[in-house]
Amino acid sequence: MTPLFFLAVHRSFPCLVRTTAMPLLAFAAAIVLATPAIAADDAAQMTLGKQLFISGTAPSCAVCHTLQDAGTEGAIGPILDDLKPTAARVKKAVMEGVGVMPSFAQKLTAAQIDALALYVSRASGGSH
Repeated sequence: MTPLFFLAVHRSFPCLVRTTAMPLLAFAAAIVLATPAIAADDAAQMTLGKQLFISGTAPSCAVCHTLQDAGTEGAIGPILDDLKPTAARVKKAVMEGVGVMPSFAQKLTAAQIDALALYVSRASGGSH
């Protein structure tokens, strides 16, 4: 919509513009301004998640799991590139443990678990 349209609407229906268009414009501006910050935070979480996967836990995820993005070839746990787990599934496994995999709930913070889950889900091709 052109600025001329908004000017015409504003002159004809000033309260409509104040109550409808202006909040929508403010919301759109907030999204545009927040996008770089979200992308930077996402990149930081992915970096932290990869570091935790490779060597940030004891035992490390890399010892048991194969994940191409991390360059690991574990032979005990599932091949994560084939499994393509969601972030929720990874988070549950990390928090509760699965089979011979121990729980890491007492070893990692909630933020670390979230970063690890995001990394594994995205690096394996799963959804977050």
